[in-house]
Amino acid sequence: MTEQTKTQRTLTGKVISNKMDKSITVLIERLVKHPKYGKYIRRSTKLHAHDENNVCQEGDIVTIAECRPISKTKTWTLVAVVESVQ
Repeated sequence: MTEQTKTQRTLTGKVISNKMDKSITVLIERLVKHPKYGKYIRRSTKLHAHDENNVCQEGDIVTIAECRPISKTKTWTLVAVVESVQ
């Protein structure tokens, strides 16, 4: 039998809130091409992620990975702090 391995989805974004206990809000920005006019538009998504040790500060650039549902809105977990604001 062959075993299928799922590739883990990872995203990089900026921490915009760390006011919750063991949780952060990450802003993910991407460029999308307008279908008619061809201009690139900046779109953003806010995701809640699990921060077990409360290491993130507002303004940090972090990498998050998809995981099992931790709560109603949290399905992402912190992998690494890419760039610290300090």
